[in-house]
Amino acid sequence: MAAGSVILLSLTGCVSKASVDGSAGSTGGDMPADFTEQEVKWEDCGEGLECATVLAPLDWSNPDINGETVELALMRKPSTNPNPKGTLFLNPGGPGASGIEYLEYSDAAETLLDEFNLASWDPRGVGDSSAIECYTDKELDDALFSVDPNDAEAGTQEWLDDVYAENQKMGAGCERHSGELYKYVGTDSTVQDLDLLRELVGDEKLNYLGFSYGTFIGAKYADRFPNKAGRLVLDGALDPTADTADVVAVQTKGFELALTNYLTACVAGDCWFDGTVDDGKKIIADMLAKVKAEPLTGSDRRQVGVDTLLTAIATPLYSENNWPLLDDLFSEVLEGGADTALYLADFYYSRDNEDGTYYDNSQQAFIAINCLDYTQSKPDLAAMRADAEQLAAAAPLFGPYQGYSDASCWGWPATAADTRTAVTGAGAPPIIVIGTTGDPATPYEWAVALSEQLESGTLLTFKGEGHTAYGGSSSCINNAVDSYFKTGAVPESGTVCD
Repeated sequence: MAAGSVILLSLTGCVSKASVDGSAGSTGGDMPADFTEQEVKWEDCGEGLECATVLAPLDWSNPDINGETVELALMRKPSTNPNPKGTLFLNPGGPGASGIEYLEYSDAAETLLDEFNLASWDPRGVGDSSAIECYTDKELDDALFSVDPNDAEAGTQEWLDDVYAENQKMGAGCERHSGELYKYVGTDSTVQDLDLLRELVGDEKLNYLGFSYGTFIGAKYADRFPNKAGRLVLDGALDPTADTADVVAVQTKGFELALTNYLTACVAGDCWFDGTVDDGKKIIADMLAKVKAEPLTGSDRRQVGVDTLLTAIATPLYSENNWPLLDDLFSEVLEGGADTALYLADFYYSRDNEDGTYYDNSQQAFIAINCLDYTQSKPDLAAMRADAEQLAAAAPLFGPYQGYSDASCWGWPATAADTRTAVTGAGAPPIIVIGTTGDPATPYEWAVALSEQLESGTLLTFKGEGHTAYGGSSSCINNAVDSYFKTGAVPESGTVCD
């Protein structure tokens, strides 16, 4: 959490024992019979939903039913059709977000219930599945909110040593509380789990709707199991080739653009300041610098440093509907107040603003999953300094505080299992990739990149603001996706929806 802690996590919601055939990099192989033959015991869990728990091997390189296993928690909304086409799996993103909570509390894809059962799951390491636990609530508070004037300056050797020690400490906490699980929660393992779930619900092909980080799961599934891919829609795409520095740099620019768009709308209406967009940027830049030098204190006595304030600013930028919260935030901070900033940061971190407990383990799972998906080689301080200077110049508001991300997982005591390589999904049916031009968390250029990597990728563009598009205000996007799932009709690649 000492580096790159504000961005990287992608939220879909807003405020208001390697592979089956024994080869880690293989692209096929049959499921181990012992796992595919387990019975899925669906039970009523209220509000028309059904829940179940199934087992998967802890280590897919050694899928022994008598060995160590993980539990995967499932939920489904049964179709209104007595003879549905099958199951449509949804994943809301993260990494670390609960698919079960998403299915329970959202109305995502309910227009497709007349054709499909809707299902989601908590990926390994998350929520109601076998979950990662590394910190107590107090320790997590200290990691996320502490402001220590004695902290080493970012980019120094002392700072890098501190990052290493903190990651080692967290990893040790994961092993103490969760055993070996933290070594086996990478996306490669989740892709294997998803294919197991497809098999267990009786579908020959996977039908899948993934948002944000969920697009990475879907893209890697198509690449690994192209012959088992059905109809896949990937909304708010990640670029599988992007390394940590690329991700943070592109997202930082994305949030900078979203903040500029917010300020443009603000000055055109009843804004919290008088002046131009550039005047607003100057006020915010001064605000960030002041809070970095002199943290604010909330009514609960927690301090708000620059990292917490940046998290608070980024959170409403995920949806244009939440921009009014930025009016409240900036107005309050100008008056020396910190409660709105803490409220927004608490929402982002899934923390109860009243009693200080955390609703879920999303932050801990986020780190553990990312540190298996991204490389962990020792970072080059000189190269990071140069990159940090470029980022600060390219994004003057967010950029000065988002550099040095290459050190994010330095010291993590589990070997990264993934490499940042292109996916092709060779042989898979058409895959729809949706990009939103004003998306701050998964910027539009990533959707373009993913659609070009996938041999059957079809780019669908939403010209608008916010993170992800399907299920929002665009009937053009919604109708195209619904039609594809129901009939297989593929929109023309390059279609633009307003």
